[in-house]
This record gives sequence, C-alpha cells and structure tokens, in this order.
Amino acid sequence: MPPHSCHVNQKRNQMNQHVPAAPHHTYRIACDGACNTNHIKSPFRKVGWGFTAIRSDGRTAERSGTCEGDGESNNTAELEAVIQALSFLQPGSNVTLLLDSNYVLKGATEWLEGWKRKGWKKADGKPVLNLRRWQILDDLMQTRNVTFEKVKGHAGHVMNERADALAVAALA
Repeated sequence: MPPHSCHVNQKRNQMNQHVPAAPHHTYRIACDGACNTNHIKSPFRKVGWGFTAIRSDGRTAERSGTCEGDGESNNTAELEAVIQALSFLQPGSNVTLLLDSNYVLKGATEWLEGWKRKGWKKADGKPVLNLRRWQILDDLMQTRNVTFEKVKGHAGHVMNERADALAVAALA
C-alpha cells in the first residue's frame, strides 16, 4: 500500500502555532472529516479534515487539510482531524474533543485498550484498520488530558458545523 500524505491547507488563529500547555487554560475542539469518494472503489482517494478550537480565554484557532492515498475514507478523515487537533496542543494540555464520529469515539474510549492488549488485533482476531493512525492517536492521548464529548452531526451544533465546513472546504 502506498504511503498516505496529509497536508494542512488553512490556518486561522488567535493562538500561536502550537499552544503552550497552561494549567489555567482548557480547550474545546470540534473535529470532523469529509470524504466525497467514500463508496467508490478508486486507487486514489482524497479526504478532508478540519478542527476548530476555543481556549478558555476565548482565543480561537482553526485548521483544515487533506490526506491522499489508497484506503482513505471518512473514518480516516475523522481520525486525522483528531490527530491534527491533539498535535496542535502541547503535551499536558487539558482538552475536550467534540466528535460526531462513533468510530473515533468508540475506538478511543472503548476499543483502544483491548486492541493494544491483543497486539493491535480486533475481537475477531483481524488486524485493526487504520493502525498507524490509531497508534499515533494513542501516543497523543498519553501526553494530553483528553475527554470526549459526543455531538450529533449536521444538527446545528455551531462548533461541529464549523469543523464540518472546514473539512468539506479542504476537498474543494
């Protein structure tokens, strides 16, 4: 399988490139992914990802980008958005991630520890899909204080709608 490549397309922020961990600040970050070829068999696939962040002092930041390669899907886009969001923060940061993705939410909060115990295998003994990204996410979660909050997609949640718009625009 050829390597995946990911690119950052858009930067808009009132925070520094990487936000220093500050015990008195917390972060709320909505993450989303988009894929316009999710149900098409194609040797080349492109997905978009986006996140919007608000720090407890009201400062904001947004990022979006694309990933290209065989095997990219809406799930990989959702994972990449979370990876990019956590990578944006310094280790030690306190963050609540707002997600509409059951795949990422359940993977991070219910399945991850079992996958690791089983040598990165699923309950059926098959390898975990998107392994490289799950391992990166696991590493990032070990060095940040992360909580997850489920939001309903396309239901008017302001931050989720903005993250979705960033992800979709990245594909344009």
